[in-house]
Formats: sequence, structure tokens, C-alpha cells
Amino acid sequence: MTDSAGSPLDGLNHAQYEAVMHGEGPALVLAGAGSGKTRVLTTRIARLIEGEGVPPQRVLAVTFTNKAAGEMRERIARLIGEEPAGMWVGTFHAIGARMLRRDAERVGRTSRFTIYDEDDALGLMKRTMEALRISPKEWAPKAVLAAQDPLARVVEKLYPAFDQALEKANAVTFDDLLVLPVRLLSQHPDVLRGYRDRFRYVLVDEYQDTNRAQFELVHLLAGASGNVMVPGAHVVRLEENYRSTPEILALANAAIAGNTQRRGKTLRATRPGGPRPVRVRCLDERDEADWIADDIAERRGPRASGLREIAVLYRTNSQSRAFEESFRRRGWPYRLVGAVRFYDRREIRDLMAYLKLVANPVDDEAFRRAIGVPKRGLGDTTVEALGVAAAARGVSLLQAAGDRDAIAE
Repeated sequence: MTDSAGSPLDGLNHAQYEAVMHGEGPALVLAGAGSGKTRVLTTRIARLIEGEGVPPQRVLAVTFTNKAAGEMRERIARLIGEEPAGMWVGTFHAIGARMLRRDAERVGRTSRFTIYDEDDALGLMKRTMEALRISPKEWAPKAVLAAQDPLARVVEKLYPAFDQALEKANAVTFDDLLVLPVRLLSQHPDVLRGYRDRFRYVLVDEYQDTNRAQFELVHLLAGASGNVMVPGAHVVRLEENYRSTPEILALANAAIAGNTQRRGKTLRATRPGGPRPVRVRCLDERDEADWIADDIAERRGPRASGLREIAVLYRTNSQSRAFEESFRRRGWPYRLVGAVRFYDRREIRDLMAYLKLVANPVDDEAFRRAIGVPKRGLGDTTVEALGVAAAARGVSLLQAAGDRDAIAE
């Protein structure tokens, strides 16, 4: 990749160009929203592959959403003219899962392990607490999973048994997808050497949101080369914003100015001016929703269409109810984005339980869900009795269900 006409390097501003062309060693790119961060990441990877001759399989790019990972791979493919075969692009959890599948036996699993979601993990924790005679009513399983300091003594008793139950079920929790890869790399030098030899360059998107386990994973993978595009020696600030108007950025800069713990950057607009933001003080969520609906109606004027041009952003899903009620009273059609995730729907979770059980027959949480759909006349008492029999024999619920002696008991 060169600076010739038509090169992806064309049109980069000075800071973007500096980040893309950075050589060896660590770099930190401070990027505000709409400052071309994704373009910098993808162009840098394309330059490494085409300009520096780095094989795609020696590049690891970590993002925070699967959608961002897919978009990044597509952009890189367009820049280099082909699919970057062998390059790992994904979220921390996806990368962690991929590593664990390759070396599952080193952490007490097989490559067909199940990934428990929050409901599965809570169910297993509740049963673990009951087995140890710790009341789930006194100590909420959700709080125990979060492992807060006041629960330290309870957690100390529970987690060894909980981890053993996970290992027996050939399962991992979502958090394990971060914790276990760190343990794998820390305890097995040969695995660590293999990944360090493979990944010469590591790029991490949204690094400011990484937690301790994610930091440890990046630190272990980067090794002595330190070719990580996250905190280190060289700092590049992307401060030109291509998305928002000056009025929006002025408000954002003023709002963040009080945060003295951040690394400073001031976003500068490249777009022309627009309407000034309005701050409204409302009585409650209903008053807020009605004010916004009235404002939308005023902006629409006498037109019967135009709602599809308007978006309402809110912080948590629970806030949607007030807006929905206000919109329904006006007879407005609306579409919720990201309300109930596809895989969180009951019917999808029921189907997934069967598929999990096919892939991993020792997944007791999947069995407990599958056995109840459709209704078979089996209550909680029967399933718990089967669980006691399975535990006594040291087998899974599915295996115990096929044992007449176990059922008879």
C-alpha cells in the first residue's frame, strides 16, 4: 500500500495518518465519537498486510461487539481486495472462546463445552448453594455470582463447588471466557509462546472499557514485542469529528470537562452549524416522554409522515415503557431496537436447550430446560429426585434419565 492516487491513505487527516503509519512498539490512539477511529484501525491493518507484508494470521483485532467485528473484517477485505484469511477479529469473549476450544482439556473441558448465559449460571449457582445448605433467600445467587466483598465468606465456600459443577457439566460461564484464557496462558508456557509467535500485532478497540481480565489477556498476548495499539509510549489524538455539529460537540466537551481522570482531548467539528441542544427538566419519566412526544409532533407539523426520520435514545430498556405508552396514545407506529434480544426469547432458549444437549450431553442446565418443554407431567420434585440419583451415580441428568434403576428410586 503506497501513497499513490486512490490509496486508502488518501483523505486521512494528520493525526489519522500518524496512527496508521505508526511503526513498532505500543501506541495509544485517543479517539472521540465520529473521529474516524474504525477507519484508522482498518487502514492500519490493511497497511500492515499490504504495505509491510505481514501475514493476516499474525494480526489480532479485538472489538467490543460482534457487529463491529464483522464490519471491520468487511472493511479490511475491501481495502486489500480479498478476505484476510487467518486473521482473528472478534470480541474479547469470542477470542477467549476460540482459544479455549483449541485447548479445552487444559482447563478441564472438552472442545464441545457449553457456554452458560446468566440464567443458566444463576440456576447452577442456586443448586450449588442448596447442596451446601446456603439459603438462596438469604444470599441472592446473582449477588454471589458478582462476588462482592460483603459476600466473601459465602463466596469462598461456594465457588470451588460451583467450578466443579461447571467442569462436570462441561460448561463455562460468560466470565470464564475471559478468566480461563488468562489462566491457560499463565499456566501453560507452551500455549503462551504459540500465541505470541502467531500474533505479531494486536489492536484493541474501545480499550478504555477493558476490565482486569481483558487487560491481562492483552498483556500476555503482546509479550516482549509490545506491538499493541493501546496504552504505551506513543500517543495520537483523533480530535476532528466528522459526525456531529459544532453545537453538539460544544455540549459534549462541556459535559466531559469535569472528568479530570481522563486523558484529555477536545473534539472539533468538521460539519457546519446546526440547531442548539435543548435541556429540559421534567417531573418524572412520563412527563419526559410526553414532552418528547409533543416536541416530535411540533417538528412534524401538519405532515402525516416523517416519523421514520426520528429516533429516541434512552439509557436502559426499562425506560422504553413511558415512551411506548405516550406514542400509543397518539396512535404513532414505532419500532423498538434492541429490546429483547433474539436469543433471550423464551421459545429460542427452549430450542437452544435441545441443541446444547445434543452437542454436550452432560449439560444438566440444558436438560432441566428441555425436559419441561413440551409439558411432560414432570414437576420440580421429580426432576430434583432425578438430580439426587444422578449425583449419587456420578452421571449426568440425561444419562440418569435413561437408567431405569435411577428412575425407580
